[in-house]
Amino acid sequence: MWEDVTETCSIVVDRAWSLIEDWQLANGPAAEGLTAAPAGMQPTAVSGAIPVITAAATSVSQPAAASAAASAAPAAAQTRWQPPKHGRMKCNVDAAFSSHRNKTGIGICIREEGGVFVLARTVSFIGVYPVDIGETLGLYQALQWASDMHLDNIDFEVDSKTIKDALYSGREDITEFGNIITASWSLLSSKFTNSRVEFVQRQAKVVAHTLARGATFLASPTIYFHIPNCIETLITNEML
Repeated sequence: MWEDVTETCSIVVDRAWSLIEDWQLANGPAAEGLTAAPAGMQPTAVSGAIPVITAAATSVSQPAAASAAASAAPAAAQTRWQPPKHGRMKCNVDAAFSSHRNKTGIGICIREEGGVFVLARTVSFIGVYPVDIGETLGLYQALQWASDMHLDNIDFEVDSKTIKDALYSGREDITEFGNIITASWSLLSSKFTNSRVEFVQRQAKVVAHTLARGATFLASPTIYFHIPNCIETLITNEML
């Protein structure tokens, strides 16, 4: 009923599957930056994976609940997206995986001082890649795109400490993951003079993840010169 838009059953089901897969990725071992791929996820695993809140779990005393909420507040503030410093831009990149559509999506969003939107891009690949490969491929795509536009003074943010550490370690790695890391380092060191890759919590990259999830629905790469509708509210809230 929203804005008189009618959607087919298949679109609604696709969106539901996407949300389920995102929940599984966020709450499974892959959320810690491990290399497990979500390709084996099956619908039957969903009911067992969702935690059940019982009456006993909700019987926390009010003082204890208030204390927990107070201690959680600083942590929430730390994971909120932060705008880049004066004279710099920030590029958030993330990957999303859809076994239902057999796709890996990449979302990239560039913003400048104050959180002002600059550009965004989505790319999708056929196949559900291992998480570390998908995330690293997203970083490489972001570096390549920024290099093609001759941009610099950029903070590239990823939510995998494994990727960030591997990029700056200088260790030789002949695996597929290592090859993409090497190619990413080659771009960063040769095409940029004052840019860096940083690790942030997943909660600070909601915009990039939303774009990545949307990329799994698209057939071709897309560049957004204006804020896409799917992230407009998120961008506005993070500028406040």
